Amino acid sequence: MSHYKSNLRDVEFNLFELFDRQSILGTGPFDEVDLDTAKSILSEVERLSREDLAASFVDADRNPPVFDPATHTLTQNPAFKESYQKWIDAEWWRLQLPTELGGQTAPSSLMWAMGEFVLGANPAIWMYGAGPGFSRIVWENGTERDKKIAQIMIDRHWLTTMVLTEPDAGSDVGAGRTKAFQNEDGTWRIEGVKRFITSAVSDLGENTMHLVLARPVGIEGVGGPGTKGLSLFLVPEHHFDVETGELTGERNGAYVTNVEKKMGIKASATCEVTFGDPQLGGPATGWLLGEVHDGINQMFRVIENARMMVGAKAIATLSTGYLNALEYAKERVQGADMTNPAKTAPRVTITHHPDVRRSLLTQKAYAEGLRSLMIYAATFQDEVMVKQASGEDGSLAASINDLLLPLVKGYGSERSWVLLGTESLQTFGGSGFLQEYPLEQYVRDAKIDTLYEGTTAIQGQDLFFRKIVKDQGRALGWLSEQIKSFIDNEAGNGRLKVERDLLATALDDTTAIITAMFTDLMASNPADENGDARNVYKVALNTTRLVYVLGDLVVGWLLLRGAEVAQGQLDGGATGADKSFYEGKVAAASFFAKTVLPRLTSERAMAEAVDLDVMELDEAAF
Repeated sequence: MSHYKSNLRDVEFNLFELFDRQSILGTGPFDEVDLDTAKSILSEVERLSREDLAASFVDADRNPPVFDPATHTLTQNPAFKESYQKWIDAEWWRLQLPTELGGQTAPSSLMWAMGEFVLGANPAIWMYGAGPGFSRIVWENGTERDKKIAQIMIDRHWLTTMVLTEPDAGSDVGAGRTKAFQNEDGTWRIEGVKRFITSAVSDLGENTMHLVLARPVGIEGVGGPGTKGLSLFLVPEHHFDVETGELTGERNGAYVTNVEKKMGIKASATCEVTFGDPQLGGPATGWLLGEVHDGINQMFRVIENARMMVGAKAIATLSTGYLNALEYAKERVQGADMTNPAKTAPRVTITHHPDVRRSLLTQKAYAEGLRSLMIYAATFQDEVMVKQASGEDGSLAASINDLLLPLVKGYGSERSWVLLGTESLQTFGGSGFLQEYPLEQYVRDAKIDTLYEGTTAIQGQDLFFRKIVKDQGRALGWLSEQIKSFIDNEAGNGRLKVERDLLATALDDTTAIITAMFTDLMASNPADENGDARNVYKVALNTTRLVYVLGDLVVGWLLLRGAEVAQGQLDGGATGADKSFYEGKVAAASFFAKTVLPRLTSERAMAEAVDLDVMELDEAAF
């Protein structure tokens, strides 16, 4: 039996009942994907994920790939290789590619809904299969030569990596020391060591293309300090003919010199990659992407895709964790109903116990609310695609997507990781600690989601300083107006009124927190009268809090929007499984509004009272 339990019904609810994605299907850039096609894609990918991709999830964890440091090669788990090949052969990954690259352009919302199934079933498959998405970015940013390379990468199923992190340059990407020297023929020689590189070595394909951030040396006007001095290079593992894609038989000087031993996602190799070390081989030769020195902006397209992936993975894992816990709770008999204290009282399943019900509804609300958040963010990616195709201005949609991305990644990963341990695994009691059930692996696999592609602290700083301050509050203001409009709408004949009032208070609390942060930021300019640069510390003491607060606000709103749709279906006479589904949507939204949103008032009090005591404490006192 598959460990993976999907929620196709809720995915379709979000796409087609809550966010009306059918309105863009079969039109514009998505003219080849109509509603029936979209539903058949979801159904088939769900089946493939549950049956074939999930089949190797456990075995690849217990028997992870084996790295040979002498040959710098890796042997992947055979069962995992079989699952991976089934994903490649199915070719659903082509939905993220334009027709020019042999794809079938689909809405981003459909692509990420599909991605949830794969990431929930076996996340390492999606990670190793990231090549097409990265190839698209090479194609969009590249010269004619680069476009040929992108097509080769897709046609020959090459693996692709994003190579940023170094031993001394983690979150501080601009501290990177890897250097690039231009050769006489226009190619570049890369020298340096990179760390924590996903999928940098495998036997799943004939070649790997590394997308490497490095600092050019000896070129006037480029290569300066910080992130702006970094350029992006295409560095293959094996040399190849750029016209045909055929390998030449020569090894490039990019070698994996270590594979980390990790807590989780063990099927995915996390590597140290050494470029241009003469003790290992020849030089590491590559090309400057697009022949322009704009590395960090080019790489951010890759980073944004990766952050969306991390959020989708976290959300998918929480969902299957909850559904596994629910199944167990419905079957596990333990204790009597609390209203019957007699020693001879019949034993009941644990779904009869109040705290188990609290736990299950907490899991359900977050799992379904986070799914709505992910797909909601993707709808703005859809809008950007539609407006680009028609020549319209999509900048507002792009800004809203940018605002939501730290929530999908940062808030989604934190809530999922914590709930998988404190609620999903906890539902199993001691059995959850055993490998007999998938929860212990889910917990181990999920922790990384709060760490890679920008830790939660980085997401918080990005959210406030880049997505709110730099954007001058445009996207945030638009989102706030949408929430306020929902609060003021009396649809449903007064039902959900209590919940709307709670949402209104939560919006006020969130606005007050952001206002306090702006006040501290404005007071941090030492050139101003009474300005103190240390006030920026007060801002930073609230940035992670803001990820949680804004996340709770948006999820609470989206759950209530879903509840309004569900209530309409119930009023229309929904029966059977549909009736139960819609009742669950209303119950989860109400529960979240009543048990989570009121906490934002306390968060506001703490945010407004933040001071410098933490920063003034002597380090020796910690």
